[in-house]
Amino acid sequence: MFAALQEAEKALGDNEVPVGAVVVKDNRIIGRGYNQVEKLHDATAHAEMIALTAASAYVENWRLNECDIYVTLEPCIMCTGALLASRIRRLYFSAFDPKFGACGSVYNLAEGGLYNHRLEVVSGVYSEESLGMMTRFFNKIRSKRDDGELA
Repeated sequence: MFAALQEAEKALGDNEVPVGAVVVKDNRIIGRGYNQVEKLHDATAHAEMIALTAASAYVENWRLNECDIYVTLEPCIMCTGALLASRIRRLYFSAFDPKFGACGSVYNLAEGGLYNHRLEVVSGVYSEESLGMMTRFFNKIRSKRDDGELA
């Protein structure tokens, strides 16, 4: 999870929502990603999506059934769908997302048993660190808005 937090720091440095993700196979990181929605002008450029793409390229297969993913924020519906489709074995995430979370907060698509693949979920790993980064980011955004920098 520490590596995912490092990815989130990259997003924070780029003024992106600070979410990071890493895909691990056999105790080795094979895919990394951080939010790049603003940078790439792409609503799908979430940390998980970028990490999954990198991991799939590494193993030269879309099936990642022997892999785990570590993410600093509970995945949204889109990302959870991608985790299920890629057959990720286990998801570890830091903080729950009460607005968009799809692995226990708003929805629980990962463990719902409605699909041909079930994703094991472990939550709360380094949640204080992740939430601290989120708080810093959104306080900075609010401060800029209050100062009139954001219209």
